Amino acid sequence: MMPPSARAISVAKVFVFAFALIPFALLVRMVLTDQLGPNPIETLNRFTGDWTLRFLLITLAVTPLRQITGWQYLIRIRRMLGLFAFFYVCLHFLSWLWIDKLFDVDEIVKDVIKRPFITVGFTCFVLLIPLAVTSTQGMVRRLGGGRWRALHRLVYAIGIGGVVHFWWLVKSDIREPLIYATILAILLGYRLWAYRRRLPARAVSPA
Repeated sequence: MMPPSARAISVAKVFVFAFALIPFALLVRMVLTDQLGPNPIETLNRFTGDWTLRFLLITLAVTPLRQITGWQYLIRIRRMLGLFAFFYVCLHFLSWLWIDKLFDVDEIVKDVIKRPFITVGFTCFVLLIPLAVTSTQGMVRRLGGGRWRALHRLVYAIGIGGVVHFWWLVKSDIREPLIYATILAILLGYRLWAYRRRLPARAVSPA
């Protein structure tokens, strides 16, 4: 099978970009047509949070899919997917700061300190910032491949934190966060399995 041309990859990027904007377009329509329901703040927070977690998982799925299928060109769209995860987490964070807390610094600090699910969510947001900032090829060259990869392994902790944040938020009805947790466990489990396969065989020393 011939690898796709640069033009085909560019077209694929356009389609992925358009697909990734669909949730944002739906959100704008919901706001403009007053379809946020009886609790618009909760709707905004849940919608943007859900899509943040979904794009994180889609981003984490790129490497296993590439390794299983051999479609190496998938790596070319991973950065875009990761940046869309950051875009939606910024909307999620902004809806909490602005719509929910009205930029009340005292209330924001109290929430971060006293409510564990917000503490975890805030930490994940902060950890995502350096990943977004260093997503360009220029930053890869500046940091060096090894240090860049080490930094971007934070996405595993962020994924776990995102699931925990959602799990602690819903409290009783854990069906949806359980689905996300299962998908994340499969994606991280595959990485662990692949890593162990790459380890060089070690001779067993005699007792």
